[in-house]
Amino acid sequence: MSLNFTVRHTDPATRARAGELTTDHGVVPTPIFMPVGTAATVKGIFHRDLSSEAHAQIILANTYHLYLRPGMEILERAGGVHRFSTWEGPMLTDSGGFQVFSLAACRKLKEEGCHFRSHIDGSKHLFTPESVVDTERTIGADIMMAFDECPPGDAPREYAAESLGLTERWLDRCFDRYHRTRPKYGHYQALFPIVQGCTYPDLRARAAENVLRYNADGYAIGGLAVGEPTEVMYEMIEVVNDILPEDRPRYLMGVGTPVNILEAIARGVDMFDCVMPTRNGRNGQLFTAEGIINIRNKKWEDDFSPLDPGGTAYVDTRYSKAYLHHLAVCGEMLAAQIASLHNIAFYLRLVGAAREHIAAGDFGAWKAMMVQKLVRRL
Repeated sequence: MSLNFTVRHTDPATRARAGELTTDHGVVPTPIFMPVGTAATVKGIFHRDLSSEAHAQIILANTYHLYLRPGMEILERAGGVHRFSTWEGPMLTDSGGFQVFSLAACRKLKEEGCHFRSHIDGSKHLFTPESVVDTERTIGADIMMAFDECPPGDAPREYAAESLGLTERWLDRCFDRYHRTRPKYGHYQALFPIVQGCTYPDLRARAAENVLRYNADGYAIGGLAVGEPTEVMYEMIEVVNDILPEDRPRYLMGVGTPVNILEAIARGVDMFDCVMPTRNGRNGQLFTAEGIINIRNKKWEDDFSPLDPGGTAYVDTRYSKAYLHHLAVCGEMLAAQIASLHNIAFYLRLVGAAREHIAAGDFGAWKAMMVQKLVRRL
């Protein structure tokens, strides 16, 4: 049982690299996008379509939400999240740290952990570094995240420094618990530390140096795309990746737009997740190789061309813009389903194309061309 990462190709003009991440549930090509399955499901999409149409290799589940519903007793009796959800490929769980950030109005941070109230029924709960590792062990994902605090992007330096100190002390406790426990379902579970530090280069560098102590299977970069300017986000990625080891996967948490992903790949990131493809899809926004579409706009009413003429997934070629426009304005559930699947397929085709261009040695030029297209509003 193990998790292994191998870099196969590097781009001569950027820091982009293409590789393979091997887990006990399968091999994942990198760079890779992971659809977000918050409650052990990617909203509105069958697992069969995720794998056969979108070609998803690995998905993400949310520790906070699964802890509250269905709860750990149900998941353990089911044999873990893979059996419970019937997803047979690799899975990753976040630690609940971002939910701690987003629940600022109903949580209290202390040295022992985070006291919070459920957004469902107001009941009181406590997440500690130890309990989060236990919870993620019970969920059963192949890759687990250490418990951290995610400060806002505009946090004052004093707060950011205090927050990072707390995250680092929690990290010690996470790895102590991790090494004292074993997986419950017969497959290896890696634990990734999360590099925080807000938008302060020296704090980011300190955090990146600190996580090296754990010789982890991989490393995550958290606390970005939470309100800071995009260029600052890119700067922080560069600071961190100058320090993180070349032979381990780097996971940028919760980012982002197609352009964000290409720019982060150019800076040496390997793994991504974001709710944007499904959330925006439910609201009628489509990502395509030529730009962004609001399918509710009247201009698509009689456009019978595919959703993305350059696409290869059946969802792009089977349905027309006119049909999806009709479903969206009628409020049909199928509109959200098709748009979500389309967007996830697009994201996965995009990182797949990035892998091909990295291998070909022309990623930098291809990225520059794609970035100009991806930001256009059609």
